[in-house]
Amino acid sequence: MQRIKSKLTVYFDSPFWVGVYEINTDGKIEVSKVTFGEKPKDYEVYSFLLKNYRKLEFSTPIEVDQKKDIRKINPKRRLQKVKKQTQDVGVGTKAQEAIKLQQMAGKEARKKKKISKTIEKQKRKFTLKQEKKKQKHKGH
Repeated sequence: MQRIKSKLTVYFDSPFWVGVYEINTDGKIEVSKVTFGEKPKDYEVYSFLLKNYRKLEFSTPIEVDQKKDIRKINPKRRLQKVKKQTQDVGVGTKAQEAIKLQQMAGKEARKKKKISKTIEKQKRKFTLKQEKKKQKHKGH
């Protein structure tokens, strides 16, 4: 049986509000970062996720340590944990790691694209120079 947990953390990262959406699937975590302008309301975040879930770009899956907690948790303690999680600001370290990997992958892709454009531009310049030389040589 496959267990899927998802978590959305919204926090203020000056000057914008940022949402980090984590999906934990059988010990692997995938993360997507969303930047909101002003402070989003709960219903706005929910409707955004419903409308744009397919457009979210998730990072590559990262292995996460799984803790199996078989025992039942006291309802009062569970409420305390939920309250503590809602007051917590920031993003988990695994989520930060996943976002960093996603940024690095994008950076590498941009770098490769820029290099290929530069090489293409140099080839085009070279062929133009060669044609110019031929034109000058034909004139003699």
